[in-house]
Amino acid sequence: MSPYPDEPDDRDVTDLFDRPPEPINWNALDAKHADIEWHDLDRWVKWLKVTFGLPPNIVPPYWHRHDELVWELSALHCHWLSCYHDSAPPSAPINWMREFAEARHRLRDWVSICGTRLDRDRPTRQTTWPGESPAESGAEIEIRDRDADFEEFVREDLRQRLRIEAIAHRQVIG
Repeated sequence: MSPYPDEPDDRDVTDLFDRPPEPINWNALDAKHADIEWHDLDRWVKWLKVTFGLPPNIVPPYWHRHDELVWELSALHCHWLSCYHDSAPPSAPINWMREFAEARHRLRDWVSICGTRLDRDRPTRQTTWPGESPAESGAEIEIRDRDADFEEFVREDLRQRLRIEAIAHRQVIG
């Protein structure tokens, strides 16, 4: 059953209330768990956007393509899960709302820095420190189908994780 009202359960994803809330370290997830976490987070971000009427300067369509937004939204999601879990004290939801207000300010800052918008996206620009090679700056692209892009992004992320897992497995085996 989906924890979000009006959300169908058309994916085989973890029921967010059946597992204990825990922080997500995106750098340490294997492909199987990353697939679950990406889709859980995406469903929650969509719910959050609609429920609170969040504009794209807080939650842009291509949030998933910006690490700074992924980490911020993931932390907020984890906090929400903890505050609305059966084991949470009755005052936990108001604490979440307080943290959510602060997170909206940080999200605005992140979106402003990374330069993503409702209809266009570009990779977050990286500052090159003295002595470093210049970072590649990607071109701005038009956003046409957010959901299709999300699925392609996740497929590529999972492919990369599987490659890393295969290399690690080969190194362990010999």
